[in-house]
Amino acid sequence: MENIKNWFSNPEQIMQFVIKYGGQLLVAIITLIIGLWIISLLIKGMKRLFRTRDMDPGLQSFLLSVSSIALKIMLIISVISMLGVQMTSFIAVLGAAGLAIGMALSGSLQNFAGGVMILMFKPFKVGDYITAQGESGTVNEIQIFHTILKTPDNKTIILPNGPLSTGSLVNYSKEPQRRVDFTFGIGYNDDIDKAKNLILSIIEKDSRILKEPAPFIGVINLGDSSVDLVVRVWAEASNYWGIFFDLQETVKKEFDRQGISIPYPQTDVHLYQSK
Repeated sequence: MENIKNWFSNPEQIMQFVIKYGGQLLVAIITLIIGLWIISLLIKGMKRLFRTRDMDPGLQSFLLSVSSIALKIMLIISVISMLGVQMTSFIAVLGAAGLAIGMALSGSLQNFAGGVMILMFKPFKVGDYITAQGESGTVNEIQIFHTILKTPDNKTIILPNGPLSTGSLVNYSKEPQRRVDFTFGIGYNDDIDKAKNLILSIIEKDSRILKEPAPFIGVINLGDSSVDLVVRVWAEASNYWGIFFDLQETVKKEFDRQGISIPYPQTDVHLYQSK
């Protein structure tokens, strides 16, 4: 502390230090500012190039993030070398620090490797609706370490790429067509053929339902309170939910008009009076 006070109390030493290192420090600061500006321009140029080539949005985000980090690291190393720091010793220290950080952040490195695997093999892409790690949502962004999902009720879910790339996953958007399944229960006293024909007529009137593969209607279960009819139709993936909701409502209304009951569980209670 005494040496520091003596150094600041000596104007000549301060001037010598400024003359010796001030120019290097100023050049280093200017280089850092200009370098960050140039990196920003390069990243914007890469973004425009990727868009013109119609590159996958997830791959765009990943490459832009990696490129930005790599360029900034190179710039910082260059600026440090301009200040007179010996790069051989600095790189050795940086390597040792990198090894320690790598061991401490092994999970993050797994997520990085998982992100690379996802972008290489493309089990899903931005815009797909998936279920993975117990979560469901539309893929909003594929980052270096995480994948971000948006749920139908606008919640944000962040999933680490490591488990995401190695675990089981359901991609509902991979195929252009999906099968929509329904189960309708009718009473035991109702006419099965009549109910099947009513459902088939409703299906034929819906232009969103595909003719091939052909719709299927059959008895799937003789339950305690109802005869259960299974209905399977095919549609474009984008029409899945519209058909799912509309067909159930239409069938219910048509059953009511035609006098076909949709039973619900009932319990008969018999009371016995003992004498």
